[in-house]
Amino acid sequence: MRALHHQQFLNLHQAGSMLLLPNAWDAASARIFEAAGASAVATSSASLAWACGYADGGALPPEELLHAVGNITRVLKLPLTVDMEDGYSADPAEVGRLAAELAGKGAVGINIEDGSDAPALLAGKIGAIRAALKGKPLFINARTDVYLRRLKVEGSPAQASVERLKLYQAAGADGAFVPGLTALPEAQEISAAVNMPLNLMAMPGLPAIAALQAAGVRRLSVGPAPFQVAYEHAKTSVEALLKQDLSPLLGPKLDYSAMNALLATDR
Repeated sequence: MRALHHQQFLNLHQAGSMLLLPNAWDAASARIFEAAGASAVATSSASLAWACGYADGGALPPEELLHAVGNITRVLKLPLTVDMEDGYSADPAEVGRLAAELAGKGAVGINIEDGSDAPALLAGKIGAIRAALKGKPLFINARTDVYLRRLKVEGSPAQASVERLKLYQAAGADGAFVPGLTALPEAQEISAAVNMPLNLMAMPGLPAIAALQAAGVRRLSVGPAPFQVAYEHAKTSVEALLKQDLSPLLGPKLDYSAMNALLATDR
């Protein structure tokens, strides 16, 4: 099944329409997104960490990540790609082992980022992941944070991103992820220069999906936005409750029986 999901995931990056990838944080959210019609599901590192009771930014213990991913793949019948931040280690061998364990849990892809570290470190981690996989397929989406962190780089941010992404591709990456990029001409410049599917993240100022696709963007993920929307509604509903207003909690919501059916073991 995992091999089939991996091929499906590869095909989604080459299809005529852009891969619109919702980011889940647990088994329930992943199944809801599957039932909504998603073609594949990703995790958000921030959302998953928060759901497990940890801050984003490397604080999530790897064993918690593996446990959460196992819960998701147990109920999900779609390809799953997992955000593993920077691999939760500066040791490429440790990162390689974790990626192989995620593949063993059923993940068909990962995101791994350079952050503020030297690009050579991420290239080394990607090489170590390929070695640890021992030929097992895994879609490695290499993320560069040039735009997101507004890193000081030589040349333009687009040129620096291209240079990093080519390094990551040479190390074994399959996809290029540039969160924080919203300028259409720069997206077009990067997609034209890098021979990997370009992934952007939804954020304010991003052009329309049709325009992004025309510029060469192949994949759009949404990061922690679904978690933030859901938990903002939960927060405001409870605030209303504490003011003796039940209406938000008794208004439109997911049907109990439908939600239960989504997670039924005999489906």
